[in-house]
This record gives sequence, structure tokens and C-alpha cells, in this order.
Amino acid sequence: MQAEEEKNETAAEPRLLHHGRWSGYRNLLWARMLELAREPEVIFWVFAFPLLLAIGLGIAFRQAPVGKTPVAISAAPGAAHLAQLLKQQPLIPFQVLPAGAALDQFRLGRYDLVLEPQPGGGVLYRFDPSRPESVLARRRVDDALQAAAGRRDVVTTRSRPYRQPGARYIDFLIPGLLGMNLMNSGMWGVGFALVEMRQRKLLKRLIATPMHRSHFLLALGSSRLLLMVVEIVLLLGVGIWIFGMRVEGSWWTILLLGAIGSASFGALGLLTACRAQKIESVSGLLNVVMMPMWVFSGVFFSYQRFPRAVWPLIRLLPLTAINDALRAVILQGAALDAQLGRLLVLAGWGVVSFALALHWFRWK
Repeated sequence: MQAEEEKNETAAEPRLLHHGRWSGYRNLLWARMLELAREPEVIFWVFAFPLLLAIGLGIAFRQAPVGKTPVAISAAPGAAHLAQLLKQQPLIPFQVLPAGAALDQFRLGRYDLVLEPQPGGGVLYRFDPSRPESVLARRRVDDALQAAAGRRDVVTTRSRPYRQPGARYIDFLIPGLLGMNLMNSGMWGVGFALVEMRQRKLLKRLIATPMHRSHFLLALGSSRLLLMVVEIVLLLGVGIWIFGMRVEGSWWTILLLGAIGSASFGALGLLTACRAQKIESVSGLLNVVMMPMWVFSGVFFSYQRFPRAVWPLIRLLPLTAINDALRAVILQGAALDAQLGRLLVLAGWGVVSFALALHWFRWK
């Protein structure tokens, strides 16, 4: 009997793949590799994340290599002449835009310099002395214009610093960080809470209650709204207090945008996690959903660096919509009704995500 039990125990033990002096090391190493293969979040961060990040940033910056100085020319009499002078300068790509749009894009970091044609054939440089690339662009463009004119009929130039609110990179960055924080807290907070409740068997207990699935999901998805107020006040407060940032728009409009964005991302988090059974699974799913928005939605740099053909698709992403709306209100003082299109994008993602989550959600 004892021999039979020992035989059964031996048969139950896992077979060793290697034998010899280093067998323990080799078998533990092999077991660890098998464990890693069962952890999708590790696979994502180690293999998928670097590749997706490299591809996304490579596409964004492939048309703006080191050495190029993108500039905007204000559409006015004389703009065609300036364009003709810069046409032979491959390192100075330019675009002719209405005066307001040119300064707007310069303030948001799309261009390093704005050229304003002046009566009599001169040019006014609008640059930001706090941005090294803007100072360099003024010198480079001036040298190119004078060389194109033959250095005989010297182009008359003047310079005027442009110090409007939102011209600094930190002014561009903080609204993007705010939008990203709303997405992260909404999706991670809601998704993790749902899967944790499932793992702790709490959802099974709710089956016996009269609670509707819609009420449960709605409460879970909107639970981030109170934290949203704290997030907005803290982040904008740091920008105002430490970096001297100016908020041009209404605080009530900013809070309303934050509430709509938080609800939309909460619904997207519900959809992502409504069938997940483990924390590891929902981690991978959330990363896959959020990764494209981290790269494409203009958090750290303008999405206009991507090819123009994909701009409409990027603008349909919820993070792009909330980032553009927050920047318009915070930096430009835009009213809420001017953000109707972006609000519709956020509402569409929220409503569709919640409807699908409600359809696919199961208590067990």
C-alpha cells in the first residue's frame, strides 16, 4: 500500500525537463517563462508597448526631422512673395494661413515662427523669446530671406515678441495631462473595481437583490465624478500657482467638460471590463484600449504632426475630443457651445459604451 501511494505521489509530480547539476536552475527558469506567458500585461508592456510607441512616434515625427523649421505666413498682400522666397528652402517648410489661425497654431506649438507681410515689401517676425526653437527660427528665416533676395535689395524686417497666454509648452501640456488623467482614473478606476468585485464574489451576492444591472453599472461608472473635481482643481492649481498659467475660460465650463469626459471614460472602462474575470486580464485590455489614445490624441505634442489624412480619425477618439475642448476653454476662453462637436464625440462614446456594457455584462 505504501509503495503504491509513493508511486501515485511520484506520478502526480511534474516531470522535470532537465536532469543534472543545473537541473534546478533550468527547471525554475522554464517554469518562470511559462508563468510570464500567462500574464498578458507583461507581454503587453515588454513587447507590444515599445513597438506601438516607436511606430506612433515615428509616424508623428517622420515629417519633422531635426533641423527643419516649420513657419506660418499670414495671408495678406505680399504673402505670395514671401512664399516664393522660401520655396527653395527645404529646411523651412511653410504654410500660408489667415492671420488669426497662424498665431493660433504658433501659440499651440505647430509652428516656430509667424511671418506677417508688411506694406512696402517688408516682413514682421512674430516669435516667442522663451522658446529656443522660435528664436532660432527667426534667425534662420531671416538669413534665408536675405539670401533669396540676393543680399542687394535687402528685405526690411522687424521683430515683435508674442507672449499671449498659452504660448508656452507648459500651457499646452497641462490640459493634455488633465485629459489623460481623466481617462486613466475613469477607465482604470471603474475597470479594476468591477473585476475586483467579481473576484471577491460580491457580484454573485447582488443577484439576490432587486438592483437592476443598469443601476449598478451607472453607479459604478459615475463614481469618478466626485474625484474628477479634485483632479481638475489640483492640476490647474499647480499650473496657476507654480507656472503662472492663466485660465481664460469659465471654471464651470471646465468642470462640466471634465464631468462629461469622466462619465464617457467610465462607460468605456465598464465596456472593457464587463466580461473580464481577473485583474491581469483587465490590465491587458485597458492598456490595449488606452495605448492608441496616449500616442495619437495630442497629450504631449500636437496630433497635427501626424499625416493630415488621419486627422479626422484622431479627432474621433474621446481623449482627443476632451483635450481639444479643454485647451480651447483654458487657453482661448472658448464658450461651451463652441465645443458642441467634441461634446457629441464624448457623448457618443459614453452612450454606446454603456449600452454595450449593459448588454454584455453578467453577474457571474
